Amino acid sequence: MDVVAGRQIRPVASPPSPGPIELSVIVPTFNERGNVAPLLARLETALGGVAWEAIFVDDDSPDGTAQQVKAIAAHDPRVRCLRRVNRRGLAGACIEGILGSSASYVAVIDADLQHDETLLPRMLDSLRSGRSDLVVATRFGAGGSAEALSPARGMGSRLARRLAWSLGGVALSDPMSGFFAIRRDRFEPLAASLSPHGFKILLDIVMRAEGTLRIAEEPYAFGSRVYGESKLDALVVIEYLGLLISRVSRDAVTARFLSHALVGVVGLGVHLAALRGGLALGLPFVRAYALGAVVTLGASFLVTNLLLTHHDRRLRGWAVIRGLVVFCVTSALGLVAGMGTAAWLYTLRPVWWLAGAAGAVIGAVWSHATSPRFVWHVK
Repeated sequence: MDVVAGRQIRPVASPPSPGPIELSVIVPTFNERGNVAPLLARLETALGGVAWEAIFVDDDSPDGTAQQVKAIAAHDPRVRCLRRVNRRGLAGACIEGILGSSASYVAVIDADLQHDETLLPRMLDSLRSGRSDLVVATRFGAGGSAEALSPARGMGSRLARRLAWSLGGVALSDPMSGFFAIRRDRFEPLAASLSPHGFKILLDIVMRAEGTLRIAEEPYAFGSRVYGESKLDALVVIEYLGLLISRVSRDAVTARFLSHALVGVVGLGVHLAALRGGLALGLPFVRAYALGAVVTLGASFLVTNLLLTHHDRRLRGWAVIRGLVVFCVTSALGLVAGMGTAAWLYTLRPVWWLAGAAGAVIGAVWSHATSPRFVWHVK
């Protein structure tokens, strides 16, 4: 028995002698240290008689998830750890984990113990037999249950399903599922076209396959989280909508563009409203523009921090004040350039909203090109 960070780790039962791996179980993780050993114990019980391995793909968790996995892997060759640095997102973690497997079949399961690992043998059998290329564990099919979801998450899942059906033409009962198994030889041709951003890789796989996959569903009861915390937040919702629109438009509109457009639309609306208010108070155009620009900086910072930043990089407490100051400093050059452009246009043609919008666009482009690196350390 080993000790890591003051905690005892009981290794999984002695593994069988090495041989060809038939099933790789991909487990994307971020701050799931307390769930690693319980999940492996459950996989050990569920996959008796199967040559399996577990590949944990960890996004550099500060709670020591990767170290926990490696401590167990030192005694069990079926356990592997892929630690990613300076990268975030469940979809990218799943893609890298699957591409790191040499097994004929791969399954993706969350580390939070909410997925029913006892389904894995049935899912594997469906793939082995050739009846299907992709097997999806569903909470919403006949015999499934999503009672463990909170009312808000339940409503969100229902809305996401309707959007997937209506916009994407995806006829799955649970397109938001994070629990599925697929033949590796059917996944690999799709890998290069999949988005590494966001949390819903299953939907992306199905939409990219364009009807060429034979899909089966297995119902299960969604469990309750015991350790850790949910990663679902506003960014997940925005990335999901972005993925849908990106795929429906055949990548003419990207998810990244949509997230920047959201900030831009909010910022432009705030800027024009503040500019109009300043003019109504009798301020000269340049001063009214400056008022609008300063108010817009604050609004753009808050929207980006609360809605478009990964949970672990989001600023909290006093860090919000520091971040706002850095955001304003890095945006200053764009603000000055935008103000100069707006003032020049206003002298040519005194249409306040046209000049204000032109200046705001210049300022926004500069701000969003520079501030993420210095404020949220996004490379």
